[in-house]
Amino acid sequence: MTAATNKVEAFKGFSDWVRFGQNGTVAANDPVEQEKDVKFTSLLANLVNTLDIADVVRQLQAEGQAVEPLDLAQVSPYLTEHVKRFGEYSTHELGITPDDYDARLGVDFSALGDDDKVAAA
Repeated sequence: MTAATNKVEAFKGFSDWVRFGQNGTVAANDPVEQEKDVKFTSLLANLVNTLDIADVVRQLQAEGQAVEPLDLAQVSPYLTEHVKRFGEYSTHELGITPDDYDARLGVDFSALGDDDKVAAA
């Protein structure tokens, strides 16, 4: 119970950090706008976290270490020290088209089987 609570609190703190505008308060009194705000913040926090995890997995694989799917199931860092949330803005890079993002990690998730077995573990 404590571990689950800690993960939820870590995610809440991370999503508050990602959503730095307006000190984390929802400006609209409209329930639809509030729901959109909460969903967007969760999406953004999950995106940043997923991209960070993917970068670490690729780095470990480049170093020759095996990455197991059950290890990835335990990862939930929500770290902020290395994220530049204001970005790096330089005008000389505006005309450069970025390379396509490769979403494949090269981890065999078939070993996990169906979701019921993973949830029971």
